[in-house]
Amino acid sequence: MSPGKPSQPELPPTSAIDRSINHAFDNWFAYPVRVQPHHTDYAGVVWHGSYIAWMEEARLECLRSIGIEYTDLIALGCDLPVVELSVRYHRSIQLGMAVLVKTRMADVTGVRINWDYAIVSTDGEELYLTAKVTLVALDRERGKIMRQLPTSVKDALAKFSELHNN
Repeated sequence: MSPGKPSQPELPPTSAIDRSINHAFDNWFAYPVRVQPHHTDYAGVVWHGSYIAWMEEARLECLRSIGIEYTDLIALGCDLPVVELSVRYHRSIQLGMAVLVKTRMADVTGVRINWDYAIVSTDGEELYLTAKVTLVALDRERGKIMRQLPTSVKDALAKFSELHNN
């Protein structure tokens, strides 16, 4: 810090950018995306909200891959709204690029389901974004947090966790 200049907070270094990430997300569910014009701002850079939509699409496809259809959750009277979101943008993504949205269910605590995300290049060499999302099971009819996940959802998530965390 120079004398007379106010100190500026510094972001912690992003070590993932400085080393190869090729195998960091190997066991995560992968959802491919190609950047379309409607995903970008006028400069051809992906708009920050597009990343959030891609993460949700990846999460829904990941759930579908283990037999949980969102329409089935609704039929059970269950919704899974986002209650917490943390995003770190490492590098910008440009119009026309192809990327992989990688996701995994980190853990389930009661009715809270925590997900991790990384958006990487298709060769796994570039890291564009990392994020964490927390969902909570909500009773759609009452609009209140459920006391526990529906049994079918809990069982499917437990199987998923066993497959991907061993």
